[in-house]
Amino acid sequence: MDFSPAHTIGGLSYWLAFMTGLLGSGHCLGMCGGLVSAFFMRLGAKGIWPYLAYHGARVMVYGSIGLIAAALGAVLVATGQFGKFQGILQIVAGIIVILLGLDLLGISPWRNSLGFAPIAWLRQQFSQAVQRGPVAGALIGGAINGLMPCSMTMAMAVKATTAPSVIEGGLLMLAFGAGTLPSMLSASVLFGRLGPRLRGWLLKGAALFVIALGVSTLWQGVRYYMVMHRLLG
Repeated sequence: MDFSPAHTIGGLSYWLAFMTGLLGSGHCLGMCGGLVSAFFMRLGAKGIWPYLAYHGARVMVYGSIGLIAAALGAVLVATGQFGKFQGILQIVAGIIVILLGLDLLGISPWRNSLGFAPIAWLRQQFSQAVQRGPVAGALIGGAINGLMPCSMTMAMAVKATTAPSVIEGGLLMLAFGAGTLPSMLSASVLFGRLGPRLRGWLLKGAALFVIALGVSTLWQGVRYYMVMHRLLG
């Protein structure tokens, strides 16, 4: 893909991804806090290593999703007219990310029901992970958690398809995962202390960052397409 300075993923996108993860942490606590807390109680975890293993595996899965998404984007661009298709990919990705942000707000005409793996299989693997021991079980549980259906994660993955390199796609998802760490690391302590209203406001904030990321991607795609259209005709 094009590695010119004019087509880099940019610090703004990394910052938006991190803030999405950070503000979305309230939503994570509401959706996954009880699940994570119950998992560690069943796991009988002692010490810091199971927690580090769980969240390390979860964030690394996000990074892997970013690498795969960016590689897929590169393949899609390579199959079409290089310059123009790169702009079209960004435009389409921007629209999808905006729709996912609106879905988080509950006002999208399209409701996300997509995941990275069948939910029944994910639940089964998550439940069985506790039988593998504190650290190994935590690694498996964290990896499964990273694949759970989530509009925020899906939005970041779609954005990663527009990354100019596979590494930058992985870094974008890692920035998102890093944003989720503060609350998810302390989920067992904080779960239940954040009321539904506060979690709702945090989710709205995360949704606005997702929409901003989508608008930025859409605008970059339009500009890139117009430039390449004038160059290629």
